[in-house]
Amino acid sequence: MSRIGAKFEELGGKGEGALIAFVTAGDPKPELTPRIVQTLTKHADIVELGIPFSDPIADGPTIQGAADRALKAGTTPETVREVIRQIRRTSEVPLVVLTYFNIVFKRGVDKFMRDFAAAGMDGIVIPDLPVEEAGEVLKATKKQGVDLILLVAPTTTPERLKRICDASSGFLYVVSLLGVTGARERLSGLVKPLIADVRKISRVPIAVGFGISKPKHVKEVIKAGADGAIVGSAFVNLIAKNLENPQKMLRELDQFGKTLKAAARLTR
Repeated sequence: MSRIGAKFEELGGKGEGALIAFVTAGDPKPELTPRIVQTLTKHADIVELGIPFSDPIADGPTIQGAADRALKAGTTPETVREVIRQIRRTSEVPLVVLTYFNIVFKRGVDKFMRDFAAAGMDGIVIPDLPVEEAGEVLKATKKQGVDLILLVAPTTTPERLKRICDASSGFLYVVSLLGVTGARERLSGLVKPLIADVRKISRVPIAVGFGISKPKHVKEVIKAGADGAIVGSAFVNLIAKNLENPQKMLRELDQFGKTLKAAARLTR
């Protein structure tokens, strides 16, 4: 069982939902990312690290800004691999890499999975990879013991949903709304029926992302039947707000993570 699967099993045994925290690796500079992850893991059960990309089509302005800062700081896929190695020296937290397929393709699918698995990656999300085109990636991830985490949207048909559920491992990424990533004031009305539909079919845990930015959102999605909540833009906003004061940044990430995890812990 992967670190991801073991974490969900552990939390399920305690009646807790998982808090999954996303940040862009290298934002605002690569040497700070291990400290950010160390802070997040005081409360987050799983951490997603985004590889900065020049055309992040699934992301809104917040994460686009993070990618831009990381790229300007010189962050490359190889930088992110080194960041993962550094994190692994002190932490066994499940690590998920989020990247676009161009980056995987350029390195070579087999080489990318081999190199990043060796560094310490446990799972991968590729937002622009449809399940119909995922055969080569699925084969490579299985070979390296990496979980391929596919996305389900409110527009996913029942037939396609089954295919995605069958191919996914680690957890299933449920997109809560129509649109891109970004903090929202309230959850989409689509999310609860979507969770119910996915729950009937998925053999792996389900985690909801896109627009999850407040403790009440975390509470709502887990009460609705999700196994975890993915929070990204709200963390990235705290990083952007404190670019000139890393200590304050880390304190605010710690405090916010604590409130989110409390919400995940008290929902079941």
